[in-house]
Amino acid sequence: MLKKERLLEVFTGSDALVSAAVVLLGFAAATLIIIAIGRNPAGMYEAILQVMTGISHSRDNVWGWNPRYIGEWLVASIPLILCGLSMGFAARTGLFNIGAEGQCIAGLTAAQFIGLFFPPIPVLHWIVAVTGGVAAGAVWGGIVGFFKARFKVSEVVATIMMNYIALYFHRIFTLRIPGSNTYKTHDYPATATLASPLLASLTNGSRLNYSLWLTLAAVVIYWLIMGKTRLGYSLRATGLNRDAALYGGINVNFSITAAMAIAGAFAGLAGASVSLGVFSFGRVLSGMEGYGFDGIAVALVGNSTAWGTALAGLLFGMLKSAQSLMQNRQIPKEITAIIMGLVVVFISLRAGVKLLIDWRMKESIRRQRSE
Repeated sequence: MLKKERLLEVFTGSDALVSAAVVLLGFAAATLIIIAIGRNPAGMYEAILQVMTGISHSRDNVWGWNPRYIGEWLVASIPLILCGLSMGFAARTGLFNIGAEGQCIAGLTAAQFIGLFFPPIPVLHWIVAVTGGVAAGAVWGGIVGFFKARFKVSEVVATIMMNYIALYFHRIFTLRIPGSNTYKTHDYPATATLASPLLASLTNGSRLNYSLWLTLAAVVIYWLIMGKTRLGYSLRATGLNRDAALYGGINVNFSITAAMAIAGAFAGLAGASVSLGVFSFGRVLSGMEGYGFDGIAVALVGNSTAWGTALAGLLFGMLKSAQSLMQNRQIPKEITAIIMGLVVVFISLRAGVKLLIDWRMKESIRRQRSE
């Protein structure tokens, strides 16, 4: 029995193995649910295959290939990856950033205004707009970090409130733009958008754009900061043990503020990428879009690592992209939400499994000694 428990301990100690296992469990549970409602689970996997490869199979037994599905999968994954990086970066510093949604809205709003009113200079226009979105997200996150560091304000409460402040500021200011209505503003100048004719042509007219490269750069920057820089060491040390970090000469207050600001920058980039990459006009949001909240799940599944979060974002983006294809195959699109929810639940149970294993191992050792 002790050997089995040690094997379980090794398994639960491997972040990659746990993430892979919970994803498989989520799909297994979804398969059983589909069978229970009288549908064929093969339709779910056909939809997923079509999203990931572009390969489709019709009822007439005709095979086809359309790379547009791959492009749209990547488009859906980009904001999830970036908001996952936002949540994960804060988590590595011991903070719980529920405010990626508000930081994303702040970045979207700033990018829209710059996109609409900055002089239409090729290349420079979208660079300034994206930079403005990143800066707005960083400011929105940095405010929470400052209050956390200076006044010990709970970042959970503060970020929740900042989400709503960002949303209503967005609506107030965007509705004042001349020519806007309750849904949209006038179109961006062509120089403001992140549209990529090359990527669109490679994916048969999908909305895939330059934000793909910005997202890849963000993942690399996350990896470099956390694993290769002195700042990253200070942030990780603060997250592991603030008292020890303070004793070691690390400026804990600066680390907290910097962590939230950088986390906000990733979410701000998500907002700018969606605003300038997917749409040709500024939008007037009526409510939260959910990217920031989905990013929490992405970071949990990705274990708050750069490449793990990127893979988790691709997984969740794939599930979202497959919804309409599942409906075409008579499978409820809500199945994808169930999979995502179960994956998060299974990940959350990991801590409980560890406690159970520790207790069982201690009991086994105690019994062996008593014998």
